[in-house]
Amino acid sequence: MSTCERKKIIYSGIQPTGCITIGNYIGAIKNWLELKNDYNCIFSIVNMHSMTVRQDPKVLRENTLGFLAQYIACGLDPKENVLYIQSHVKNHAQLTWILNCFSYIGEMNRMTQFKEKSAKNTDNLNMGLMTYPILMAADILLYNTDLVPVGADQKQHLEFTRDVAIRFNNLYGNVFTIPEPYIPKEGARINSLQDPTSKMSKSDTNINGYISIIDSPDVILSKFRKAITDSDDRIIVSPDKAGISNLLTIYSSCSGESVESAVARFLGKGYGFFKNAVGESVVDILSPVREEYLRLIKDKGYLMQIAREGAYKADMYSERVMAKVEKKVGFVVR
Repeated sequence: MSTCERKKIIYSGIQPTGCITIGNYIGAIKNWLELKNDYNCIFSIVNMHSMTVRQDPKVLRENTLGFLAQYIACGLDPKENVLYIQSHVKNHAQLTWILNCFSYIGEMNRMTQFKEKSAKNTDNLNMGLMTYPILMAADILLYNTDLVPVGADQKQHLEFTRDVAIRFNNLYGNVFTIPEPYIPKEGARINSLQDPTSKMSKSDTNINGYISIIDSPDVILSKFRKAITDSDDRIIVSPDKAGISNLLTIYSSCSGESVESAVARFLGKGYGFFKNAVGESVVDILSPVREEYLRLIKDKGYLMQIAREGAYKADMYSERVMAKVEKKVGFVVR
């Protein structure tokens, strides 16, 4: 067995809705780049998850390829990582149905995100909203995943994934690998520029609340100038200074300078100077990403080739687990 095959597996995915934000980049993708040398990395554009909310089919298709282009532009090399589109691997749907039969209604009712999404989608209370965590569990368990990079808002879903995997294993033996969470100590949560008490969201209706990784430099700087702070002029980390604390986290994550050093650097400089410096630090890391994205998105043939190759690799990984699951539950093997 080769060294590559002995590596543990890391899996994560992102929905192709809205845009990939600087929050996604700092909290997820940046960490993926650092982990790739130690793990076999499998990253998906989870377009099936997007179906819990009504989508414009044309926009969903465009966004799915757009997100694949952004993955690559961020530095996720398709030769070093498995990059694929979720709906291209049918085992996700197959395992989801089986796991449905090992999941309980009470578990789904307790999911915080189900309660939140239900409140926002009263005109479309579909079963996908409720069983979303089961599909997420299938995503993870299909690949014998060892490590899942998750934000604090996804911890409950990963806990459910572990629970259903243990439940299945208790019945049928050692079938699923029990995944562990990976939560970065710094930069895991980047908040909205307009509501710094809430996580930055790629689906925010206020375009000034988030920074897209493909925003132009002028747009990025403009959004940071409009960022909500407070009436105080101290640039420090404090529970009562959510806006400034958030900007310091962003600056530190993008510049590589510690928060403590940044506080000393901007002592007495004023909010205007500080916000512009934060914006420039973001422009510095995102400008190459944007340029590469604009190049890639013009070549749909290349992106589809990457998607097909990624789906083939993902099929190879997932088929091993799926065959074992089907045999254990009593399905007739083809």
